[in-house]
Amino acid sequence: MASSVDSIFSKPLAEVADFKFDASVATVFPDMIQRSVPGYRAMISAIGLLSERFVQPDSICYDLGCSLGAATLSMRHQITESACEIIAVDNSPAMIEQCQRLVNEDDGVIPVQVIEADVREIVIEKASVVVLNFTLQFLPRDDRLALLTHVFQGLLPGGILVLSEKLQFSDDRQNALHTDMHHIFKKANGYSDLEISQKRLALDNILLPETLVEHQERLRGIGFESSEVWFQYFNFASILALK
Repeated sequence: MASSVDSIFSKPLAEVADFKFDASVATVFPDMIQRSVPGYRAMISAIGLLSERFVQPDSICYDLGCSLGAATLSMRHQITESACEIIAVDNSPAMIEQCQRLVNEDDGVIPVQVIEADVREIVIEKASVVVLNFTLQFLPRDDRLALLTHVFQGLLPGGILVLSEKLQFSDDRQNALHTDMHHIFKKANGYSDLEISQKRLALDNILLPETLVEHQERLRGIGFESSEVWFQYFNFASILALK
């Protein structure tokens, strides 16, 4: 089934409710994410390449907050190590239903297990690659340390965490600049001022970004030997953390 065009916020709403990853979003998600997140396609492609580089025999690759499984399928088609599997997790029934269908239709040979669950409740073990692609930002701030600690403990030596997030900046000028540039990016991709404004309101209470320093200090405190930005486009960035 082809993705529909995202028009969820195209008409004025009497009240803008908090954003939910429901069936209406799942239907348009590929279009929404491509037009909303700068560099998304490049990040997904590179996640596959990173997984190929770091996967270990008899290990598991996790896609936590998998949505429709873009990172999962990228890993599946780049990994050449056959003695491994991928576990894709999301708490949205609508996302998981479509993700499972896409995995079933895919011709990759690496086993994929699709699980509907809260990522905070998943057991991480024998992991060589863990991907949190724009997932952590939707969790309460107080829950982030525990989840990442759990990820670290479940990673094998030499394993990696790929952590992609929307960033906040400590400098107000940088924050305003990157926010404005993101809006310009979305307008260039066909979103109206109304759509941008209403979606921003819908996300205000549930997408809670942090600064790069906050992310790196947390990762260092947990025990990751190194964490560096490998990709950034305006206020969207991806961090590679090494165990």
